[in-house]
Amino acid sequence: MFSTFRNAWKVPDLRKRIIFMILMILVIRIGTKITVPGINIADLSSNLNSTLYGIITGGAFGTIFALGIGPYITSSIIMQLLTVAIPKLEQLNKEGEQGRKIINKYTRVLAVVLAFMQAFGQILTLRSAFVYQNAFVYFMAALSMVAGTMFVMWLGERLTEKGIGNGTSFIIFANILASLPKTITTLYVDTVGGGASAYIKTGIIVVLFILLIAFVILVQDGERRIPVQYSKKMVGRKMYGGQSTFIPIKVNIAGVMSIIFAISILQFPQTIAQLWQTPPSWLQEVVRILNITNPVGAILYIILIFCFTSFYTSFSFNPIEVAENMKKNGGFIPGIRPGKPTSDFIQNVVNKISLIGACFYAFIAIVPVLFEWIFKVNVGFGGTTLLIVTGVALEIVKQLDSQLLMRNYKGFLG
Repeated sequence: MFSTFRNAWKVPDLRKRIIFMILMILVIRIGTKITVPGINIADLSSNLNSTLYGIITGGAFGTIFALGIGPYITSSIIMQLLTVAIPKLEQLNKEGEQGRKIINKYTRVLAVVLAFMQAFGQILTLRSAFVYQNAFVYFMAALSMVAGTMFVMWLGERLTEKGIGNGTSFIIFANILASLPKTITTLYVDTVGGGASAYIKTGIIVVLFILLIAFVILVQDGERRIPVQYSKKMVGRKMYGGQSTFIPIKVNIAGVMSIIFAISILQFPQTIAQLWQTPPSWLQEVVRILNITNPVGAILYIILIFCFTSFYTSFSFNPIEVAENMKKNGGFIPGIRPGKPTSDFIQNVVNKISLIGACFYAFIAIVPVLFEWIFKVNVGFGGTTLLIVTGVALEIVKQLDSQLLMRNYKGFLG
């Protein structure tokens, strides 16, 4: 592996990209330490940074990067759904690069609106931490957060252009890794405080997490390959086609979006409860029941993951379109007639794969909860963050690997 890093560093283009990514990480970490105007950082609750949102933003509550890349991600998801629902947006999406540029412009505008909404919501949550509590201070704080979000969006685009892999994913990846030392320290303090047996408990948790990471990497690369045969065509005196290929259907078609949607719904009452200094008793009870450490909340969490995995898979993969494209290009699945039988066959395979994927995501998402039930310790590092970290790391490795292979170097995966 060290020789691979050395080979990557020898390539001027890759070296520039790696240096650029490191510098951008420094910029992002500096931004997470700059507080918004009028807030006293010492009055912030440390519990806020232990939530999923706090981990993804790198523990940036109360700073100019408090919203992180979140509004842009939410905006992108909404626009993806609207592209399917609104014919005009669907037509723009099919117009190629120019149409996608217009959709990206709409996405950015919607991200600004969502950023203002989230900024004011967060300010209401943190209002007790402000030194001066008036409308002007709140507005300036919200404006600072929105400006920070726009800057992070711009950094994400620059990272995609001049770095390795997707810039938005890399920013989330960097923020999660930045919060990792604090998570490990908290885990160590919680367990070691229990005496000599706590060291054994910590060791078991670490070993189980390493095995879990290996399992996640194995499943992330898992795919079902449907064989496709293309018929031969005679053009003049030359024979074209006749080659064999396959349709790769990955186990993680839905990605981590199903988990993010599920946990967002379960945490919505908690977000509403933060608008009161003392929430109503009925709302406190709802928050308690929907907490994923509660058996009822855990069961609802798993059900929602299955529902959203099915929904997002059907949204991101269209078997009818795949079957039509195959038919137009003279392709067919051996033993399956072209047209509707082909689309039905592909849909059946996708349904089975998405069921396996949903079981995988439900297991990964519930593992930290099981750890808390069994070991009576809050591990902090949830299944969602684990999936994001491994997914982005694998993507970066594959990108570097392909770049090195193009230059006749042995890659990571070689």
